[in-house]
Amino acid sequence: MDSAAGQGVRRPLPEGLGAAILGTAEEIAALLGPGADMGRRIPGAEWNVGEAAAHLALANALMADVAAGHERPYGDGTPQSLAQANERSLADFGEREPVPLAVMIVEQAEACLRALEEGAGDGPLVTPLGPMSPRELGSYLLTHMLGHGYDLARALGRPHMVDRVRVGLTMPFMLRVMPRVANASRTAGMNARYDVRLWGGGGFGVVVAEGVLSVEERPSGRPDCTIHIEPVTFLLMGLGRQGQAGSLARGRILVRGRRPWLAPRFPGLFTAP
Repeated sequence: MDSAAGQGVRRPLPEGLGAAILGTAEEIAALLGPGADMGRRIPGAEWNVGEAAAHLALANALMADVAAGHERPYGDGTPQSLAQANERSLADFGEREPVPLAVMIVEQAEACLRALEEGAGDGPLVTPLGPMSPRELGSYLLTHMLGHGYDLARALGRPHMVDRVRVGLTMPFMLRVMPRVANASRTAGMNARYDVRLWGGGGFGVVVAEGVLSVEERPSGRPDCTIHIEPVTFLLMGLGRQGQAGSLARGRILVRGRRPWLAPRFPGLFTAP
């Protein structure tokens, strides 16, 4: 997938990311067939299916613009400002019918992927959550679609599309954004080192030093607390779609280390954007 734009050459996207982006967009579109109940509420959320689908269509278009190197101001990166920007964009966009939204979700995902593969933007790409590389923006697009695709599937009583392989492809974005969404009130004065290990392989480290949170791309091997977690559970918790208690009760999270009592604090160190 290496390609040139002018004299510049982009590194290829991670293997499987393009297929995951297109497959996820198409599975979301399949949920939005003729007759889909667009007024049904998303469980645990304020939006209904029509609003969530419209948001996805708009977000995919925004990311396609960003991938092409265009600046698209959209809040200041804080959860509150992003929520306000979401509400403004939905108020200005009246489409709520399933088929047009399904078409737009797929077309804009394709446009974003095409721009990433062709290297249309120069330098870091400016996203609503800060500068990112093309691979991080592609991972952001996938993560965002998986979160809202999960919501739509639950609301419509259909199987969701979040699986272990796709979770692995969200990791470039997740690791990039975690320090940005750290909850300063929860990390204040804290000193701790976590290793997070995903079942089936992969993991990362999180260090909190005097209240400042940073992320290491690989587990350190010298943690205070090690959290072993099933990958789908990790993503859904990270996106605020699942709680910790039920996951612990179902055995999807296992904890060890010399300070295991740090594990329950871990999800609260972050505010889902």
